Amino acid sequence: MDLKSTGASREEYPVNLYPSTNGGMPHLKSHATRLGLRSTPRVLSIAGTDPTGGAGIQADLKSIAANGGYGMAVVTALVAQNTRGVRSVHTPPVKFLREQLDAVSDDVVIDAVKIGMLADVDVIREVRSWLEAIRPPLVVLDPVMVATSGDRLLAPSAEQALRDLVSLADLITPNIPELAVLLQEPTAGSWLEAVEQGKRLSRISGATVLVKGGHLTGVSCPDALVNTQGLLADTVVEFTSPRVDTSNTHGTGCSLSSAMATAQAQTGDWAASLSRVKAWLQDALTYADELEVGSGNGPINHFHQLFAGRPPLG
Repeated sequence: MDLKSTGASREEYPVNLYPSTNGGMPHLKSHATRLGLRSTPRVLSIAGTDPTGGAGIQADLKSIAANGGYGMAVVTALVAQNTRGVRSVHTPPVKFLREQLDAVSDDVVIDAVKIGMLADVDVIREVRSWLEAIRPPLVVLDPVMVATSGDRLLAPSAEQALRDLVSLADLITPNIPELAVLLQEPTAGSWLEAVEQGKRLSRISGATVLVKGGHLTGVSCPDALVNTQGLLADTVVEFTSPRVDTSNTHGTGCSLSSAMATAQAQTGDWAASLSRVKAWLQDALTYADELEVGSGNGPINHFHQLFAGRPPLG
């Protein structure tokens, strides 16, 4: 895996798409001053479900465990889906969502939070209220906004509520179409355009942005950490790895973001975390075909380090 860094200018970006509730600038966080590193971090996933186990909280819990964390989960939506697509979504009342969140935070010290599917405005606002009350030391936001088909998953009002939420995140992990939706811009047509959009999102939100090249074509798969606030060695820290030839990529975004939350609570260094997680994910994709789960786009092999290549027993 190659690692390269490229500097970029840090000029101010004049448009503020993410106004704070008090009318000032977005809330900027430096989690390094609040994050106590642990060998087995307690990581909470706030996301939807996948009964086939490849995405959502099921994937998050596997990803957290595979990367050495203790996983916990709060359900935002019950999703009837499989490897071929989503059939329906049931969103529990937000009062019950808050009861789940409070049940965890009232009892367990949370080292990191990963946020995935937030189905509507009320859910987003309730999660925001809880974050503002608890102030977990590390928040990774995977903004689930655009389906693989390109369909928008949220109403416009919910999209704006999610834009407002990013200022409470330490790391944002959108795919390329979601990056464009967050910025209210056209989808990037190249890797360089995507990185420039990542810079704009970092300037606006104050967060580190993980720009992902999985939606692009080519023999290599780039990823880049982008931060315009001086929190990284350079404004852009880029990683590349060979693209894995597999259709079994279901839940890759969920798994990557929860793995990053886990690794960062162990290392405190975004570049070191991504280097480790990207190597793990590369192998999880490489061994994904061994699972033979479903007739559509199957899941990655989260526990390949334990089971890949093991012959059947008996």
